[in-house]
Amino acid sequence: MKREYQVVIVGGGPAGLAAAVRAYDKGARDILILEREARLGGILNQCIHNGFGLTRFRESLTGPEYARRFEREVRARGIAAMTDTTVLSLTRDREVTAVNPEEGVFTVRAGAVVLAMGCRERSRGALNVPGTRPAGIYSAGTAQKYVNVKGYMPGKEVVILGSGDIGLIMARRMTLEGAKVRAVCEIMPHSSGLRRNIAQCLDDFGIPLYLNHTITKIEGEKRVTGVVVSEVDENRQPVPGTEMHFDCDTVLFSVGLIPENELTKSAGIPLSPGTRGAVVYENRETDAPGIFACGNVLQVHDLVDFVSEEAEIAGGAAADFALGKGVEHGDAVGCRNGQDVTYVLPQRIDRRPGNSVKVFFRVAREMRNCRAVAESGGKVLAERRRRIVVPGEMETLLIPEEKLAEADGEIVVRIAED
Repeated sequence: MKREYQVVIVGGGPAGLAAAVRAYDKGARDILILEREARLGGILNQCIHNGFGLTRFRESLTGPEYARRFEREVRARGIAAMTDTTVLSLTRDREVTAVNPEEGVFTVRAGAVVLAMGCRERSRGALNVPGTRPAGIYSAGTAQKYVNVKGYMPGKEVVILGSGDIGLIMARRMTLEGAKVRAVCEIMPHSSGLRRNIAQCLDDFGIPLYLNHTITKIEGEKRVTGVVVSEVDENRQPVPGTEMHFDCDTVLFSVGLIPENELTKSAGIPLSPGTRGAVVYENRETDAPGIFACGNVLQVHDLVDFVSEEAEIAGGAAADFALGKGVEHGDAVGCRNGQDVTYVLPQRIDRRPGNSVKVFFRVAREMRNCRAVAESGGKVLAERRRRIVVPGEMETLLIPEEKLAEADGEIVVRIAED
């Protein structure tokens, strides 16, 4: 196999595929995708429900259908892809070491690298839920793979902890397959999932959602037999006397996603505490020249359409860098979160001609009749009115080129109530 490529993309999910297509269309012809699973498509291969592509394609697709559209574009361009390939390490000078059954351990050098490794689920062990360790405890994504890909039912009576989108979707999926979902418990005062998923996956099936509640005990020895659920106070501590008992044989955890940034950290690339992904410029370049990041490894998205959009930014910029047309970040300003905003991306923005920047952010709490504001040095650079904002849905704000030039010091994005 070749040992040098213009662009190497780590990850063949929706982000990696979109980045590869855009890199090719921007002029790069020597592109390699490295994917650890047996086929391209990433997590979308097990997401057989519809609702994907509503923003991008104006139609409702299943996860595999959405992935195949991009995979066909990759194949049509003759872009090389190696599956069953695990990337072991990445250096700041863009050397990628990987392993697979055919080549063994090998190293390739890249003109530019795009990180698109996606994210993983937070497990029960990260939560310290009391109880024994019986069978019947799964992450929601693992249960999804059992049901949708392998054809196995994890259980018949289910309690779900966490109201992330995967958990909400699995509440519906398990119900459709004949299971009884007793409850969905969420420790926060609001759901972390999309509003449409709450309506379509819980409300439509009469599944109760208990906000400000968590599992305080898992019962059972060989197999889960039940759980104790308690209300929590403002400090997220269980309130004595509020315990409820649910008989069940299965517990699903949908308690957050963590970007897969082990490679990013090994390359010495700084991470943002807000996103847990790399700190990036608006073209998604990290502080390591020629290394870009996109998709859920950069920030956990709620819609795959946004993943594709972000990946195209990174893929195009990576092609430019590999072809000697990279951007110099000489006149960059910082961008951070302000009042009622948990994080902002990108964290660095170049003030250069022709550079209008879409800022992505999430809010800290549900708010109505408010304004998203980007300001710098007392000047309002962009503003957008919103009827309602919720933590489970990503927000955007476009800062025009002419306003960006007026930035005086760092840019702060905040929510203002009317």
